[in-house]
Amino acid sequence: MTTLLRLLTLQSRPSVCRVLCASYGTGTGAKENIEKLVKGDKVVVFMKGVPEQPRCGFSNAVVQILKFHGVDNYSAHDVLEDEELRQGVKEYSNWPTIPQVYINSEFVGGCDIMLDMHKNGELVEELNKAGIRSALLDKPDKQAE
Repeated sequence: MTTLLRLLTLQSRPSVCRVLCASYGTGTGAKENIEKLVKGDKVVVFMKGVPEQPRCGFSNAVVQILKFHGVDNYSAHDVLEDEELRQGVKEYSNWPTIPQVYINSEFVGGCDIMLDMHKNGELVEELNKAGIRSALLDKPDKQAE
């Protein structure tokens, strides 16, 4: 049952509504919990599936971009396992789609933005700001050959 439907159903019983509303504020989708997850690592990805087995092409693309940059130490959270987290992260970022990537506790965007940042070099800069050296900096420039 959706939260809105639960609240509408419980409006006639205010004491029960107060208890449920208060407990909802501490769940996995609560702003405080998401903030803790976002601040828990330099790179955080809310995705469908897990890095070893993405369950969506867009989530897979984000994983591949991070791999390409040599970023394999990051927190990934499977929103398909937790509907409250899935909706909560969308509200937290004010971004309607999954995957969502955070670098240094700042929302970067989804797959399309990560791909654009990868193509134009901005992702190397963002990772550097977080103290992460992109593996692309260690590869020889093919144009110079």
